[in-house]
Amino acid sequence: MTGFPIAPLVEGKTGFGLYVFANPALASEADLEEFKRLLFIHSVLVFRHETLTGGSFTPKQQLDLTAAFGSAPTGIYGHGAGKKQEKSILHPDLVTLPTVPQVQLIGNGLVTEPHHGVPPGTRLNHPHHRTFHRTRVSDEDDVKGVTRFYRWHIDAALYALYPPIVTTLHAIKLPPPSTQLLRYDDGSNDELNVSIGTTAFISGATAFDILTPAQKSLVVRGYIKYAPHPYVWMGPAKSRPTGLGMESEGLELSLGENEDGTGGGGGPGEVPEWSEDKVMVFPMVWKNPVTRKLHLQIHPSAIHSIIIDPLPQSPTPFPIDTLYPTGAKITDLKEARDLVYSLQRAGIAPDLVYAHDWQEGDVCLFHNRGVLHSVVGAFPKETVRMFHQCNLAGSEAPAGPEDADLELFCHY
Repeated sequence: MTGFPIAPLVEGKTGFGLYVFANPALASEADLEEFKRLLFIHSVLVFRHETLTGGSFTPKQQLDLTAAFGSAPTGIYGHGAGKKQEKSILHPDLVTLPTVPQVQLIGNGLVTEPHHGVPPGTRLNHPHHRTFHRTRVSDEDDVKGVTRFYRWHIDAALYALYPPIVTTLHAIKLPPPSTQLLRYDDGSNDELNVSIGTTAFISGATAFDILTPAQKSLVVRGYIKYAPHPYVWMGPAKSRPTGLGMESEGLELSLGENEDGTGGGGGPGEVPEWSEDKVMVFPMVWKNPVTRKLHLQIHPSAIHSIIIDPLPQSPTPFPIDTLYPTGAKITDLKEARDLVYSLQRAGIAPDLVYAHDWQEGDVCLFHNRGVLHSVVGAFPKETVRMFHQCNLAGSEAPAGPEDADLELFCHY
């Protein structure tokens, strides 16, 4: 029993997402503990309350709410502190608030008055899929409001820093509502009607649950090695039309690998300097700390290679259709991407996507280690839209499958 009203984000669907009709800035310690419990069970919480509009929920309060779910002792933004890498594909989309540098200003259009240290005249950029996808909708369809998922992802640097546990989004200013047609454009005829500028979410737990038994046996033994400085590395490459990972055309920047486990340097066609000890390798599935469920959590655009452990020793024979029973190391980038795509595509089916219909003042808190999400939509250059985004680098790596999970899912 909670001390505040709650309701499913989608009527009739109680397993994924909740409205919480309260101001989280006024929460007691007991309320915060209940928020944590609800978040790990339902993955997405949207706080909707009249006291959240008009700037009354401050960036510092948003930072405090985000930090309540845990972070590294440094308390730095999930993609790092200091000067942003100009070659990063994330660089055009994020404006740091000077007053609270862990909070980013995102959106679209021109900032017309001082905003928590951001000067008037600053331009915000809502990313359009035409800048990131290999193909794009026609100009005619674009004018009609046809759109795509921009990029399915986890909020994480994926180099040198552990992924944030949660991300918070606060809707500051929204344009008048309208709808767009979201197309997958992958030959499936899948599509969705969405509100313009929606944020789309899918459950990593559901994505795992719908895998075949052979796929589950694979992912509980699988690990993803992410590229150093992945958002710089992938810069010249282009995405699949679903926003679920990259096309493989050999366009990525060189890693400039050396024998001593270092590389880069930031020269032409090369990523910045990096070292192997900061490269991230995470399990394909992450363990929920409350439900103990497994979530399929892979950032498909940033993968560099795949490591698959062999089946564990067991007196009981394993199924004959087991994938990679002796293990594997997949270093061919196209093969690795195609394998991950085959694991994740079913999880973004239209009936599994929650596309949030934003209202001004909404504060959305999502379990970044339990969902994938995507920016959606396109706005005219002059349309003003403003959000505050906050996440904090984690203090430890995500927990993966346990021995009991291997026993359960490798025998099917």
